Amino acid sequence: MSKPSSLPDLSHLAAAPTVRVLMVCMGNICRSPTAHGVLESLVADAGLADRITVDSAGTHDYHVGRPPDERAQQHAARRGYDLSAQRARQLKAQDFDDFDLVLVMDDANEQAARALCPPGQRHKLRRLTDFCTRHRASEVPDPYYGGAAGFEAVLDLVEDACDGVLAALAPHCAGA
Repeated sequence: MSKPSSLPDLSHLAAAPTVRVLMVCMGNICRSPTAHGVLESLVADAGLADRITVDSAGTHDYHVGRPPDERAQQHAARRGYDLSAQRARQLKAQDFDDFDLVLVMDDANEQAARALCPPGQRHKLRRLTDFCTRHRASEVPDPYYGGAAGFEAVLDLVEDACDGVLAALAPHCAGA
């Protein structure tokens, strides 16, 4: 799997034996668990589950310990993604040491994550939409207060971006 030239440079990963990816939104119940589930599924389908691990977190503590929003789970399930085992947690500064790539959903969450991120780790922080190859978007919009169309739009963007993330990561995974 080759990296399209339009994807962000991840040369900071070198030839890592494993790569850890963290998806981040506000409450960790809609967008980031959706992205977590989509990327995890793509990674498994590509046979890279032993080389790429995925998690998610929220910049706020509104829903810590709760499962993803039922609507997010239902829409994801219709496309074959199971989010049911996930539980919300809050982003912490240690995550920037523990993860190789921290992908945020929008400007507000990028600012909140950047405030927690040690200066030496800022190269790990990116927007998920930077990896989109089919959609033009700078943010994954929050579907929480909207209807079904919002959750479907999130899935469309997330699937596109996660395809790009996997394409960008695969060359950095030892043996990939």
